Amino acid sequence: MHAPATLHGLRLMPVSLLAMLAPLLLAGCGFHLQGRNDLPRALASARIVTRDAQTDFYNALRAAFLAAGTRLDGESADAATVRIIDDTSAERVLTVSARNIPTAYVLSYRVEVSVEYRGRELLAPEAHTVTREYSFDERALLAKERERDVLRQALADDLVALVMRRLAALQAP
Repeated sequence: MHAPATLHGLRLMPVSLLAMLAPLLLAGCGFHLQGRNDLPRALASARIVTRDAQTDFYNALRAAFLAAGTRLDGESADAATVRIIDDTSAERVLTVSARNIPTAYVLSYRVEVSVEYRGRELLAPEAHTVTREYSFDERALLAKERERDVLRQALADDLVALVMRRLAALQAP
């Protein structure tokens, strides 16, 4: 029989016991995985109303609702209506070179969202805007166009995370 492993006189717990306790400790302190939102019961079934169902924000919001367990496109009276009132992105020149060629841009993404449930407004129209700057080099045009597209998607994802946090904080009737 051998003595248990010690460190400066303290017994070491087996690694397997620590591995089992870690999730319990994290859950006990209120830790949640990022991207997972517990939505109110009013949003268990929802319908997203928008003018353009092909935007980065719409697609990311739809995916976030599905990940949260919401049934989408419900036509029942129990389905909440999430309205995307505005969903636009814009790009403007931030700086130019001495030859008057753009060297940096600002990319912005703006959404305005409201939520209704059973004729009651759960979330009044609320606008959110996020922006990012990026450099531009005309010698790497294709790469910079791809960077712009990736940034636009990242901005849409940031807005979806913000909107989902707002929806998770709603007090349902």
